[in-house]
Amino acid sequence: MFRILSSVAPLLLGVAILLTGQGLQGTLLPVRANLEGFSTLSIGLMGGAYFFGFTLGCLRGSTLLRRVGHIRVFAAMTAAASAVPLLHGLWVEIWLWWLLRFATGYCFAVLYVVIESWLNEQSTNETRGMVFSAYTLITLTVLAVGQQMLLLYDPQQMYLFAIASALVSLAAIPVVLSVAPTPTQTEERVRLDLRRLFRISPAGTLGCLASGMANGPFWALAAVFVAGYSPDVSLAAWFMTAAVLGGAVGQWPLGLWSDRVDRRWVIAFAALAGLLVGLLSWLFFTRLTPALLLGLGAAWGAVAFPLYAVSVAHTNDHARPGEYVMISSGLLLMYGIGAIAGPFVASLTMQVTGAGALFLYTAVIHLALLAYVAFRFIRRVPVQEEEHRKFVDALAATQTASHVYEDEISEQQRSSS
Repeated sequence: MFRILSSVAPLLLGVAILLTGQGLQGTLLPVRANLEGFSTLSIGLMGGAYFFGFTLGCLRGSTLLRRVGHIRVFAAMTAAASAVPLLHGLWVEIWLWWLLRFATGYCFAVLYVVIESWLNEQSTNETRGMVFSAYTLITLTVLAVGQQMLLLYDPQQMYLFAIASALVSLAAIPVVLSVAPTPTQTEERVRLDLRRLFRISPAGTLGCLASGMANGPFWALAAVFVAGYSPDVSLAAWFMTAAVLGGAVGQWPLGLWSDRVDRRWVIAFAALAGLLVGLLSWLFFTRLTPALLLGLGAAWGAVAFPLYAVSVAHTNDHARPGEYVMISSGLLLMYGIGAIAGPFVASLTMQVTGAGALFLYTAVIHLALLAYVAFRFIRRVPVQEEEHRKFVDALAATQTASHVYEDEISEQQRSSS
């Protein structure tokens, strides 16, 4: 294990620094926007702008890699992404913040494509699960650390924006100076076929869409939700941290369970649990103690965040060899569409009925998914357990359209030639 991870240690160190800065930004911006008196709708649109840029970045990132290679793209995107937090702090204008969040989403999407394609090339089918498990653990842990950094200074001052900028800049150092071999540039192009994607797995495709429609508003508006409960900024940081850590804990039991049963049962369970937690958070919003609020946040993260990876794994169970890259890209696009539209709809709901309605909105999304999966049970027989793709492979697709199965596809192509 040490030998395997040591080959990608500089990259993982860069990831840890990079995503610490990302975690700080993700909580700082909605908190600051709320303190500045921005409307809930404006903050929701800011979240949608991030995911719009993120989706475009994922779809265009491979083009940049083909042109100039991984190192140059990583250096360029970290330089651009590190400038954005400073601009946020210097000019507090909502229209500018929308543009800046779009730019941040684009930069980080391309960075994720670089990171995960690099990890894929440095791992084999036998070691990929271990490598991406370590990557996922680092991702969720440092995001939580970044969110806790909100407690260091007043969000209305410049300090936290400067810290976020510095962290993103520093992330480039271990990657650029690494002597480990970098991935080769490829001429491979991926053509999306959403009609084929839906035919492969309607439940998996709509599971990814629903995941984006629920998780996107959470990232954009959870701080506004907490501000409606209490003006204490530290509580927002703790709530976000609880949800992220809950998501980290929930990945493994749900993922391992999905490897042993028809994954639609796991999707249905996650949707049902998300529905119940969302309803409790909405119905008892003003009567919750801070401890219960944090507990519900952790419970929601534990079932809502793994939903995308389980949906990806379910779709791959029904795919033919050679379709995995198209599926990864297409499901990411479905998630992105949901994450773009979700913050807009959720913010309108909150503006009309109050901050607690964020989780009323997510409950409705999970209810719709639950109803559809129940319908699919009577339309399609389950995949046998021995035909399942491993859940750890699906974890690599939870953030980008990286080529999880690139090595396997190449091996199959060689064996058939």
